[in-house]
Amino acid sequence: MQLLIVTFNLRGVSDSDYRRSCEEEAPAFASVPGLVSKSWLADEATNTYGGVYSFADQRSMDTYVQSDLFKAIVDDPTVVNLKTRTFDILEGPSRITRAVGDPAVPSP
Repeated sequence: MQLLIVTFNLRGVSDSDYRRSCEEEAPAFASVPGLVSKSWLADEATNTYGGVYSFADQRSMDTYVQSDLFKAIVDDPTVVNLKTRTFDILEGPSRITRAVGDPAVPSP
């Protein structure tokens, strides 16, 4: 499994407006092939937002990063200072601490 962490600052958008748009956009992310989960991040005090994405494999993550959905975030004029970071997930210990589920089993 692969982990993608995306962080950014907002420009010209309030925290409450951003949170509302996240609710509207969540279904589009739920249908991303190979996406196991996405946690949405928000820290209004530091104007830091983003997401932590778990992907079933490297190919799924790479496909998402090349997708129109991800490009829309990169090109959004209200999103500034976007940073990405990727990691391999250590599946053995992550399963013990319940961080990694079975990507073949959809969430309820």
